[in-house]
Amino acid sequence: QVQLVESGGGLVQAGGSLRLSCAASGRTFSSYAMGWFRQAPGKEREFVAAINWSGGSTSYADSVKGRFTISRDNAKNIVDLQMNSLKPEDTAVYYCATPLFRYKMGLTPGEYHYWGQGTQVTVSS
Repeated sequence: QVQLVESGGGLVQAGGSLRLSCAASGRTFSSYAMGWFRQAPGKEREFVAAINWSGGSTSYADSVKGRFTISRDNAKNIVDLQMNSLKPEDTAVYYCATPLFRYKMGLTPGEYHYWGQGTQVTVSS
């Protein structure tokens, strides 16, 4: 059973930073891409960032490019999202996710199969 557990959310002022972590278990972590998504109240879940199985390829939504960095530690089964220069519009529940199939890195929620429970990020102005 694949389990994903996010941590690191909280309340921060605009311009501040937060680091989210997602701990994975239940299968060979290093064979699968990982993604971060977010969902604000009244909005659809949207792509934030993704990283391929080895960490050698990453992709970001235009809205976070240059401010957020996704990374992974395959020895510890962890994927992180470093968020800098946070804006009020970054306020959302953040989810980590992983696809069903090995080596596939997607950019849409429908391409991911397993999801964490989410962690709230609130950025005050």
